[in-house]
Amino acid sequence: MDKNIPYKTYLEESEMPKQWYNVRADMKNKPAPLLNPATHKPMTAEELGVVFCDELVQQELDDTTPYIDIPQEIQEFYKMYRPSPLVRAYCLEKALGTPAKIYYKFEGNNTSGSHKLNSAIAQAYYAKKQGLKGVTTETGAGQWGTALSMACAYFGLDCKVFMVKVSYEQKPFRREVMRTYGASVTPSPSDTTNVGRKILAEHPGTTGSLGCAISEAVEVAVGSEGYRYVLGSVLNQVLLHQSVIGLESKAALEKIGVKPDIIIGCAGGGSNLGGLISPFMGEKLRGEADYRIIAVEPASCPSFTRGKYAYDFCDTGMVCPLAKMYTLGSGFIPSANHAGGLRYHGMSSTLSQLYDDKLMEAVSVEQTSVFAAAQQFARIEGILPAPESSHAIRVAIDEALKCKETGEEKTILFGLTGTGYFDMVAYQKFNDGEMTDYIPTDEDLAKGFAGLPKI
Repeated sequence: MDKNIPYKTYLEESEMPKQWYNVRADMKNKPAPLLNPATHKPMTAEELGVVFCDELVQQELDDTTPYIDIPQEIQEFYKMYRPSPLVRAYCLEKALGTPAKIYYKFEGNNTSGSHKLNSAIAQAYYAKKQGLKGVTTETGAGQWGTALSMACAYFGLDCKVFMVKVSYEQKPFRREVMRTYGASVTPSPSDTTNVGRKILAEHPGTTGSLGCAISEAVEVAVGSEGYRYVLGSVLNQVLLHQSVIGLESKAALEKIGVKPDIIIGCAGGGSNLGGLISPFMGEKLRGEADYRIIAVEPASCPSFTRGKYAYDFCDTGMVCPLAKMYTLGSGFIPSANHAGGLRYHGMSSTLSQLYDDKLMEAVSVEQTSVFAAAQQFARIEGILPAPESSHAIRVAIDEALKCKETGEEKTILFGLTGTGYFDMVAYQKFNDGEMTDYIPTDEDLAKGFAGLPKI
C-alpha cells in the first residue's frame, strides 16, 4: 500500500463542483445538430421545446459555453450523496499481482444505486421551475427510472415510466422501488400508446428495447398537457449534468497527486462515460494533457465497434429527432442480455464525434466474461457491481494484467456506475451456468442498417 495514498479519497463539501463542464465548448469538431425528421433541417429551440423543458433545450443546443452554473437547489440535493468516493483498489491490485495502480469512482452510494441521479434531479428541477405537472421517460435496467422517480418525488412531480419489457420482468424489485417513490411503471412496448400497439403488431412477442420505450414516453408527453419528456442518457444535456463525476474524480486525483494514464467507462447511450471523461477530454482537446480513453460496450449491442456513423432516429417508433451517431439502426432489437442500461441502439452524438475523431477507443466484451469480472471484483473489493459497470471492470482488469506482462506501472481509472443488488436474476443465471453469449451476425446488423434514414 502506498503510504500517502488512502483507500478512499473524498472531497470536502466546499470542494464540490459549482458548475457543470460542457466538453462541446472545447471540441474543434462540434457534434452534428439534431434534425427535424420531417424537414431534415436542424431542430430549433421552439421545436425541441414541445418535447423537452425550456432550460434543458438551451443546454442541449449550447456548444460554446464551457461552464454552466449548477443551481443552488441542485447543489444542496447533491450534498445528500455527493461527493462520491474515489477508491484505490488495493485488494484487486494485489490479487492480480499487477504493478498497475487501479482507481474507481463509485457512484452507487445513493438509493437509486447509480450515477443517474446526477441528471435526474437536474431535469426534475427544471421541470418544476417551468411549472409542469410531470414528466415521462423510459428506462432499461431501471436505474434511470428509479433515479427520476426519486427526483420527481422530491419536487412533487408526476412521473410516468416506460420500462423495457425484458427488464420489467427480470428486475421486479427495481420496478417496485419506482412505484414506492410514486412513479407509474408500464412495460414497453405496451398497448397503451399508438406506437406501442404498432410495434407489438410488427414484432409480436418482442422483449422490447430502449428505442421502443422512448417512442412511447415521447408520445405520452406530447399528448399530455403540462408534461415533458426527459431522457437519462445520450443527449448533450445529460452528459453535461454527469460531468460532476469527472470533475470530482479529477479534483480528488489532484488532491493526492495522481494522474491517470487510462480512463475506462461502460458505454450504452453515453451518460456515465461522457460524465467521467469530460474534464480529462477537455485537457486533451486543449493540448494540456493526454489520456488513453476506452469505451466498453456489450458484444450483443456493439454501437461503437460495429455500428455506422450516420443520422438515425433516436427511437424505434421514429417520432424523435434524428441524431448523427454511431448506431445499429433504430429498428435493431438487441438480445435480452442482462446489462439493460447498455441496450440502446445508438451512442451520444458528442461521444460519437470524439470517437470518430479518434480521441478515444472502444472495445466490446461478451456477457459471461463481464460477469466473471463482476464476480471477481465482488469477492475481492466487497462491492456487488451493476452489470453495466462490470463492463468497465472487465477491461480495467484486462489492462492491469497487460501491465503485469509488460511491467509497466500505469494508473487506471474506471467508473463504477452503480450496484447490482437489483440484478440478482442475472447473477443467478451466471452462477447456475445458464448465462450465454450472443453476438449479432453481420446479417442481423444489416437489418437494422437497412432502416437508416436517407440523409
